[in-house]
Amino acid sequence: MIDSVLIDAGPLIALFDSSDKHHRKIKSFLKSNPFKYVSTIAVFTEVSHMLDFNTAVQRDFYEWVMYKGVIISDINQNDLLRLIELTDKYSSLPMDFADATLVITAEKTGIRRIISIDRDFDIYRLPGKEQIKNVFKG
Repeated sequence: MIDSVLIDAGPLIALFDSSDKHHRKIKSFLKSNPFKYVSTIAVFTEVSHMLDFNTAVQRDFYEWVMYKGVIISDINQNDLLRLIELTDKYSSLPMDFADATLVITAEKTGIRRIISIDRDFDIYRLPGKEQIKNVFKG
């Protein structure tokens, strides 16, 4: 059985932008570490925006999400209170919307690992001060 892992925007951008400094490392990491990827529509939107330099690259990203089976976790109206709490708690960073949705997804799904280029997930904590472990150290 393949383990589930959250995936942030940075690694996805790096995977599809060959000029990104993390491109080769993230490509190699994903090839050698098969996971079932879970993300959010906020992350999907962020990646799409950052890949807008080339519609063919955006299309490749959409197909990869579709065929690699990235599960887009739902964030809805019921999650807004938690979103506000997280925004307030990490206002000194500040926590962006996509990161908040990933933390909420971790809380809802029980997934405690993430692939991220950002160090923000070293700071964020789940209830009980539990950390979401970043399995990619770029």
